[in-house]
Amino acid sequence: MRLLVEPTRQPLSHELTIPNSKYHAHRALILASLAPGRSEIVGLTHAKHVSYTLSVLRGLGTSIRVEGDTFFVEGGPYRPRRPTLSVGSSGSTLYFMIGLCALADTPVTLIGQRYFQRRPVGPLLEALQQLGIGISSNHGCPPIRIESGRPKGGHIRIAGTLSQWISGLLLIAAFAERQTTIDIEGPLNERPYVDLTLSMMEQFGLRVEASADRRRFIVPPNQQARPATVRLPPDIGSAAFGLAIAALHPSDLLLRHLRLNGALTDHPERAFLDVIREMGLRMEEDDGAGGVRVRHDGFRPRAVHVDCRETPDILPILATLAAFADGETVIENVDHVRLKESDRVAAMLQLNRMGAKLQIDGSRLVIRGVEQLNGRDLSSFNDHRVLMSLAIAGTRATGYTLISYPNAYRISYPEFLNAMHGIGVKMECVT
Repeated sequence: MRLLVEPTRQPLSHELTIPNSKYHAHRALILASLAPGRSEIVGLTHAKHVSYTLSVLRGLGTSIRVEGDTFFVEGGPYRPRRPTLSVGSSGSTLYFMIGLCALADTPVTLIGQRYFQRRPVGPLLEALQQLGIGISSNHGCPPIRIESGRPKGGHIRIAGTLSQWISGLLLIAAFAERQTTIDIEGPLNERPYVDLTLSMMEQFGLRVEASADRRRFIVPPNQQARPATVRLPPDIGSAAFGLAIAALHPSDLLLRHLRLNGALTDHPERAFLDVIREMGLRMEEDDGAGGVRVRHDGFRPRAVHVDCRETPDILPILATLAAFADGETVIENVDHVRLKESDRVAAMLQLNRMGAKLQIDGSRLVIRGVEQLNGRDLSSFNDHRVLMSLAIAGTRATGYTLISYPNAYRISYPEFLNAMHGIGVKMECVT
């Protein structure tokens, strides 16, 4: 199977409905499961990664039902319904739940898709073991067996490579028997994602004393989460693909539910709005229509200089935009982007096969824009962001573009294909 992308020759029109934030959904559902009583998570998401979190929580005995646009979560002790639970392909589910499974009243084994046997979990497992959690694994990778028993607490250190490691430690440390101090070693990547975890923990009554530079966290022991009502904001990570394609084609588009400020201030990818504005895309709030409107008759994006240390997930779509930009775009600090669902830096070098000019320079990705790309047969490496980013590049190519693992978009943005059809873009799954 391939995703077949046709060149888009007509201006884009109509509207895109932006789905709710999967980042908020993961954290809100997990925290609600820890809070005795009923929590309400308002705003559904159909992202496959979130469905894996739902599956694990239900497998741990948490009651979660859906009514209208709301998740109703009955939190309480974890009483596993089965000994082995799958996190599928969701890194967030894996990293967040390893430690929390120790709160279950029986041992739990977490498994995932086959390629998860290569996900870097070792540093997190070592830190959790230092907290006093009994863990055994296959060479530091799934499957991972977690013994039942609250963590002891203490003083631990972990590399700041991935925010999910830090978030996973913060979540379980609140339930330790003694105070936990977490020190970050080396560069701290993805800080906005850690900030979101801290903010969501506070909403559920869990306290963390974080240093201003987020290099030390002190977590009081024996805490109890309390129920909360959380409204999920729109997902900028999904909106980025609508904004990018609107920047590459003459457009009159409404991105419904998207906002440029206000409720989006804690979204970890909010910096993308500033980046694409710097590249020249004009966006206006349309309060009457309930979203952000993009109108233009065509322009060439400007090259930018971006540090990806805090927002690694925007790299694939930023690479597509930069491939057409006027000038040389430099994306700094990309090493940790190579540890995601795929090596996203190497994956986006496939744009060179289409005629783009990308090169890796140490920990930087340098992209010199061209005016035209050519359709090619490419691989998404079953990575949702790579698939959607290459597909959008294909809409500006001459000839057809074919991309492997065509259903990968369902992982984070299951509405993507229908959304593209709705604005006049032709792409479909073919054999």
